[in-house]
Amino acid sequence: MKTCHIFAGGIIADLNYIKINKNDMIICADSGYKYVQQLKLIPDIIVGDFDSYNGNLPEKIKVIRSVPEKDDTDTLLAVKIAIENEVNSIKLYGALGGRIDHTFANVQTLKYAYEHNCKMIIEDYDNIIMYQSCETKEYLQRKDWYFSVFSFSEYIYIHELSGVKYPLTDTIVTNGFPIGVSNEIISDKAVLDIKSGDAIVVYSKK
Repeated sequence: MKTCHIFAGGIIADLNYIKINKNDMIICADSGYKYVQQLKLIPDIIVGDFDSYNGNLPEKIKVIRSVPEKDDTDTLLAVKIAIENEVNSIKLYGALGGRIDHTFANVQTLKYAYEHNCKMIIEDYDNIIMYQSCETKEYLQRKDWYFSVFSFSEYIYIHELSGVKYPLTDTIVTNGFPIGVSNEIISDKAVLDIKSGDAIVVYSKK
């Protein structure tokens, strides 16, 4: 599996949790480059309109410049480039905090990656955000973390949510009522079987 780590320009309060293997790809979206500098790593590609980063860019690194007047966010451009490079998995950092509009856009980008056969998660020190459509998936227990499921479409039909403190069976969850918030995995793993709709699944530290 080929993994790409994308650094966006949101808030990363603690860089110590980020683990990158030698052969993993690294892409910086605009001011996300500052975090890679702090980690003393060399990115493969830097992309953006550079409206939030005005420092010097390395001469020997590939830089893809865009313009502010565009349809794609810098983060989505980075995701598209990663997919073009045939990665199977993306970890996105710096996607939360700061501007709430960018946070929403980054969560929406999870679905774009899924639709292009790429597993993607948004991760920071306190949260892990994932996308799930009509499928059965298992989620491992994380001690002292909440586990939440939200409808990303008009509704999701959950056939089974088991292994959690508040299980569900044959339940419709709408995007207008956050009944899935602050659950907990109480077994080794949770099983989430969705028969219809799109969901956002979130681990959050207590």
